[in-house]
Amino acid sequence: MPAADAATRLRVTEIFHSLQGEADAVGWPTVFVRLTGCPLRCRWCDTAYAFEGGQWRDVDAVLAEVAAYGVRHVCVTGGEPLAQKRCLALLRRLCDGGYEVSLETSGALDVSAVDPRVRKVMDLKAPGSGELSRNRWDNLAWLGAHDQIKFVLADRADYEWARAMLVEHALAARCMVLFSPVHGEMDPAELAQWILDDRLPVRFQLQLHKLLWGNQPGR
Repeated sequence: MPAADAATRLRVTEIFHSLQGEADAVGWPTVFVRLTGCPLRCRWCDTAYAFEGGQWRDVDAVLAEVAAYGVRHVCVTGGEPLAQKRCLALLRRLCDGGYEVSLETSGALDVSAVDPRVRKVMDLKAPGSGELSRNRWDNLAWLGAHDQIKFVLADRADYEWARAMLVEHALAARCMVLFSPVHGEMDPAELAQWILDDRLPVRFQLQLHKLLWGNQPGR
């Protein structure tokens, strides 16, 4: 593609309208912009179809499709959206358009340049993910009160690691912290009870979209 066109394009796996299934905007009608590509390979990943493929889309075309749904909330996700440098421009343009914008990111890539108006929902990868070494701890300095840290947990060992990180990094004093079970692998009631037993200052969450529609892509 010509250089001028390449400078305004992103590789997009899908754009769809659904209910937000996670974080502090759970339940809100939301447009999801799923960008293609991810440098991680988490063992429990449920969006491996976004690792490759997709279509090149001009940022203006993405914005026009988002606007057609007529909703307030937009979530930019992946894959790992920050793997594409022009994601930053898309986030800025969405904020300029007056949307409530969230970014779902793995925590492995630098978030310092993300527009501060964006709600960052950043993972910290537990040992069970297979990607523990990819956590970029200096990202914590770039999280504010409206951002969120998400732990996806596969077992008791993951839970105990997350509980230790909660204390070591004073995470609950920084922003909302979310604990979520790996869908279909950990008993949600068991995780909920551990949180209650330990009086953790975290928010338990299930993935609403999976409760409603299972693992369907585009949901």
